[in-house]
Parts: sequence; structure tokens; C-alpha cells
Amino acid sequence: MKARLVVFPIKGKIWCFSRSIDQSASAFNSANTPSTVKELWKKISSNSKPLNANAELLVDFISNKLLARVKPSEILLKSISKEVTNVRITYPPSLNSRLVRRRLRHIAMRGTVIHRKYFYGSVTLLPLTTALAVLPLPNIPFFWVLFRTYSHWRALQGSEKLLELVSDYSRAQNPSAEMMEASKELDELLRKGYENGSVNEQAISDICIQFKLNKIDVLKWRDLV
Repeated sequence: MKARLVVFPIKGKIWCFSRSIDQSASAFNSANTPSTVKELWKKISSNSKPLNANAELLVDFISNKLLARVKPSEILLKSISKEVTNVRITYPPSLNSRLVRRRLRHIAMRGTVIHRKYFYGSVTLLPLTTALAVLPLPNIPFFWVLFRTYSHWRALQGSEKLLELVSDYSRAQNPSAEMMEASKELDELLRKGYENGSVNEQAISDICIQFKLNKIDVLKWRDLV
């Protein structure tokens, strides 16, 4: 499977790193992910799939509700599944290709450390939040910790896979695993929309449409403090 990563400066020294949306996969997920608790329960209770499939359904449902609290780097890393065999990195010619690759490696390496740490931390909290099930209230802490556990696990897997794909060793062994692509079109959109130290809303919308990016995810990079 191929993945396209789009990289560009979005605010000051902050860069945006986002994966182009797989339209077919996006449509499939939208059609299969329930939008209400009632629909979720109906799917799980009538689902003959294995436990892990139901767990993914639950996590995707919670992700849609709590995604605003997830950092953009985590969203990027979670999008790199084990099925991805090569990446095409699109960036404006104004950026140095080596620097782009180096910053992607940094995100991947940092992700392996952070998400491994928080994955094990979340796992240790699961038994404690499970004990809250005796209370006559929805066990929100348990579902939140469950969501974060699975989310950190997926981000950890994505970190390791991305690091593998953009490492110098991987490029030497398999030159097709990564392709750097300087886009004049991206550069032009940025040039027109860069004002007051950041990319304006219209330019972000145009970039997201042209390169099939999720605008909500892109805005998360711009709004990083």
C-alpha cells in the first residue's frame, strides 16, 4: 500500500505533516462507523466478528467523538498502518528535502518513545477504571482509558513503520520505499496564502482540496501552542 504525506510550513516554524485521505477507505469507514450509542450497541450486539473487530468499532466510534483532544502528530502516526509499504513525501521546493526527511524521522522516533510510554501507562490504568463498573453510572473513565490505550498502540505501530520507511537503511535496501516530490503547485498555494506569519484559512482549504487532506487535522498543526 502506498501513502502520500504532505509537508509544508503552516505557522512560523511550525510545519504541517498530514497524510492524503484514501477516498475509498474513508467512504468505507464513514459508512461502517456508527454515529450514535444506539447504533454502536446494535452493531456490537449483532456482530458475529471476533472480539478485536468489535474493539476497533468501539475505538473508531470514540475517536470520532474525542478526536478534538488528540494531537496532530498522533493522528499522522495512526494513519501509517503496517500495510503501508512505501511513502511519497510531497513538499514545497522552498524546503530542503533532507530537512523534511529528518523532521519526519524525528516525529517517528519521538513517537516510538512517547506512545510506548503512554501505552503501558494506559494499560496499568485499565484494571483501576474497570473497578468503577460497580457504580450506577456510565463508566466513562474506562472507555476513555481503553480508547487511549488502543490509540497509543496504533500510534506506536505507525511510528515504527514510518521510521522504517524513511530511514537511510530502508532507502538503501529498497529505493522505492520512499519518494520525495517537490511540488510547485503547493509552493504557489502557500505563497498566495501566507500572511501575518501563518497560512490563511482560504489557502489551507485550497491545499486540503488539492492534496486530499483532512482540514480539521491540518488546522490542528496551525493551532499548536
